[in-house]
Amino acid sequence: MEKPPIMETAAEGASVVITHQVSPAHQPAYEQWLTKIGPLCRASAGLLDWHIIRPIAGYTQTYSVIIRYQNEDYLKQWLDSPQRQALIDQITPLLVKADHYWVSSGLDFLFMTAQQPAVKLPVRWKQFVLTWSAIFPLVSLVDTLFVSGVMPWLDQAGLPQSRLLHTLCVTGLVVALMVYVVMPPYTRLVREWLHR
Repeated sequence: MEKPPIMETAAEGASVVITHQVSPAHQPAYEQWLTKIGPLCRASAGLLDWHIIRPIAGYTQTYSVIIRYQNEDYLKQWLDSPQRQALIDQITPLLVKADHYWVSSGLDFLFMTAQQPAVKLPVRWKQFVLTWSAIFPLVSLVDTLFVSGVMPWLDQAGLPQSRLLHTLCVTGLVVALMVYVVMPPYTRLVREWLHR
């Protein structure tokens, strides 16, 4: 069986999201299979936690298993283990689609597209350059707008100016813009360079 691609992760902390689509007719057998693989996974070296999100009856047929390890080495050790492979081989005939997983860490979600979650992540220096090139103009712009737009309003309202409140508002807005507005189109725009 061809192994799904594994994305680069940071040296510390790694997570995997495993998705299995199981038809309702096979879900009781899948639940029984989980009682075999679950204890083995939970006993594996470096495990931090293990969660299952079960399908909603009548709406979905996807089981999602989220597993966190202390580092990528422990994670790969489990994913490539003979015990896991034997159990995956056992359950594969009951799956609608093949065993699928993707590995991530930290802010990796900023560099992935929803259409291709299993794409290999860019090297860290490219993530740094891309993030910095987006954050610098955002912080400059948001800070300027806050000082020129919000601070005078606070003065007129007789409210005290607080550096802490100022920083809280600016950083909150910058992070929201980065995650929801800037990074999705920005990463699509520079995708060729980013993944080269």
